[in-house]
Amino acid sequence: MAAPHFEFHDEVVPVSQQRFYPGLGKRLVDLVLLGLMLPVVLPLVGTVLLLTALGGRQPLYSQLRVGRDGRLFRCWKVRTMIPDADAALSRILRDNPALAEEWRTAQKLVRDPRVTRFGALLRRTSLDELPQLWNVLNGTMSLVGPRPFTPEQQGLYRNGHIDADYYRLRPGITGLWQVSRRNRGSFAERATYDSAYSTNMGIWTDLSILARTVTVVLRATGV
Repeated sequence: MAAPHFEFHDEVVPVSQQRFYPGLGKRLVDLVLLGLMLPVVLPLVGTVLLLTALGGRQPLYSQLRVGRDGRLFRCWKVRTMIPDADAALSRILRDNPALAEEWRTAQKLVRDPRVTRFGALLRRTSLDELPQLWNVLNGTMSLVGPRPFTPEQQGLYRNGHIDADYYRLRPGITGLWQVSRRNRGSFAERATYDSAYSTNMGIWTDLSILARTVTVVLRATGV
């Protein structure tokens, strides 16, 4: 596979800005954009949760993920899978070697048989990710950053090296990996994209990724 290619604008950024944006600046941008989005997003979240609950299931789902500095946090999503999905995954991987290999490489299944019909729609439109805006509000995530992984996947990311760029960043609802390699590539490739994002992180990079995310969502290919 050819080395991934990243496109960023060449610009000289003063050292003061390099230090400001990754910390306080990025957090301020998150909160400002979140405030602008909430009047539109809150009714949408309520509608999605109601429709999910009408199916007789708890509409919200949370899972422990690894965040900045290796701290664990609870990541929220709209439930898109059948009950006891984790137990079902073990059976699916045991009975289907091809899916087991896909999971080993990508840590996900493109056509996951555990996903419900309505859940598949939510995933294609990325509406299942909307509850993570709460994670942005409480500071455990950012709008843009590396895709968070589970504690079980931690050893697969740079072989568990704690000096990886991932651990210096807040995980994001969207990010360079999501808009570049959605449903493609291996789990191990994420580290390359996260390092590229960390090196080029800035307000224009984040706004560019957010704009690309809107395009992905409108195409209903997920984030």
